[in-house]
Amino acid sequence: MRGCRTFGWVLSAPLLVSLCMAARAWAEVAVAEPAPTADERAEPSLGEVNKQLTNPVSSLWSITFQQNNFKLDPGNGRAQRWSSNLLLQPVLPIGISPDWNLITRPVVPLFVSQPHPDPKLGEPTHIGRSTAFGDITLLQLVSPSPELAGNWLLGFGPSWIFPTAASDFTGSGKYQVGPAALVGYLSDKWIVGALVQNWWSYAGSDSRPSTASMNLQPFASYFLPDAWSIGYSGNILANWKNSATDSFTVPIGVSVAKVVRLGKLPVRIALGGQWMPVQPDAYGQKWNIQLVVAPVLPKLVKGYLTQPSEMSFGLK
Repeated sequence: MRGCRTFGWVLSAPLLVSLCMAARAWAEVAVAEPAPTADERAEPSLGEVNKQLTNPVSSLWSITFQQNNFKLDPGNGRAQRWSSNLLLQPVLPIGISPDWNLITRPVVPLFVSQPHPDPKLGEPTHIGRSTAFGDITLLQLVSPSPELAGNWLLGFGPSWIFPTAASDFTGSGKYQVGPAALVGYLSDKWIVGALVQNWWSYAGSDSRPSTASMNLQPFASYFLPDAWSIGYSGNILANWKNSATDSFTVPIGVSVAKVVRLGKLPVRIALGGQWMPVQPDAYGQKWNIQLVVAPVLPKLVKGYLTQPSEMSFGLK
């Protein structure tokens, strides 16, 4: 029982620290800034914050914690196993010009707990488990602002994967790169679109196999009163190195979200569930229960990269 409590604290600590830091930053902004004018006092509603946090290319800074709990099927009639990960996903948009933004979205797996084959003497089908840091993904999108694209959501740029995993079973051991593209549409009541990333390995450990994979993230939400929303949940995965009949993971999922305010800090909380009718035969994902907590961050870089002399940094 003590081990379970310790593990729970390990999972909760990064989230609690980030919430405290974000709340403190908002408090410092309130102290550092002069008294706002009447127009400045018109803060966006929680419903509007919900729309911006659902929009992958909005100008809002945020930091997302995403906890996934997958049920895996090892195959060959063996009992299903749980696989968990906790992802830290900052969203850091910076203006390039009044018409264009640079959206930087790293994904940092703070931990990945993965079951894997671990044959032992007399137990050739034994399944072990490794829990360690995972590979970091870095996505950078160039996106037109609403002044240029209207209600359309567009973005394109490179996506990288770095072999930062602390275990062979929680990462690929390869440097990977490929294109990313996003297209979507945002209206007053709903948002729909998709973000696709594809990677190929180009360097890394010679003892690890080369990789080629895709992550397609559809997004669709309907915005309800009182900052609630309901929408699709799940990422379509492909491993191009597998056979055509064993390459894809296709989820069907739903998520319910609400934005609340903790003091002055807006926080989006979402709970989702996914069922995968299509998955690889060995260690394929069957189910997922997903919790997302996303506090808004004060924007620490203001201005445009094309006008460096007018840019400002920090809370002021």
